[in-house]
Amino acid sequence: MASNTFILVLSCEDRPGIVAAISTELAGLGANIAESNQFWDRSTNSFFMRIAFEAPERVTREDVERALRPAAERFQMRTTLTEAGRRPKIVVMVSKFDHALLHLLYQIRVGWLNAAVVAIVSNHEDSRRTAELEAIPYHCWPVSKDNKGEQEERLLQLVQETGADLVVLARYMQVLSDRLSKRLYGKVINIHHSFLPSFKGAKPYHQAHERGVKLIGATAHYVTPDLDEGPIIEQETERVSHALTAEDFVATGRDIESRVLARAVKLHLESRVMLNGHKTVVFS
Repeated sequence: MASNTFILVLSCEDRPGIVAAISTELAGLGANIAESNQFWDRSTNSFFMRIAFEAPERVTREDVERALRPAAERFQMRTTLTEAGRRPKIVVMVSKFDHALLHLLYQIRVGWLNAAVVAIVSNHEDSRRTAELEAIPYHCWPVSKDNKGEQEERLLQLVQETGADLVVLARYMQVLSDRLSKRLYGKVINIHHSFLPSFKGAKPYHQAHERGVKLIGATAHYVTPDLDEGPIIEQETERVSHALTAEDFVATGRDIESRVLARAVKLHLESRVMLNGHKTVVFS
């Protein structure tokens, strides 16, 4: 029998009866729960939940929202309901290093990442050929101190016009303003070429090489006004040795960055990441 698949994520203050209330309403719609994850943060008494469920084809998104409304109001839930069959739209921003961009495009092409890149934005011309080959609109907007505000307004307009669900900074080497970071909070993911909170800012691999570390890594995080301090979504490390040069660190890091960013984007687009103050709850 044909069905519609939905994903519900919710958060609220923890108390008895939350799961039962949601499950009862879904059962009343004839829905079948395919996946359920939940987490109780005891330090803040906050409850987080993600449910993927299939409902009969006749059940619409509005039907689900109407059925869940009493429970949401009773427990003062913050809820987001998405249709799993919908293909999310993303805007990718890149500067000169394009390895993370190319990896995202590849994972979309082979079907591992369910997304549509509706625009590529850069402050350089280097990735225009890639965009043309993929038939993706390319916007080259050089950024200076004098036009930064104007270019960020163009980005906001682009996000609105394309209906983009997420902005991905795939080694975009410009710092977003506090204003833009606040406007798009929770909707911009950055890949930082370091295992945060170590080695923030510029040239982290060179910083790591100078310190003689034995592990280097990459961190995908949400962008906030505090540089490289946004809630962390995904991280990975790899062992290095004293025999490697700073350039070897950079080369090793490129592979890590590409993998980590792709995983973080996938987790976000599948509604598996929930903000919890300065941290995240990730249902993998």
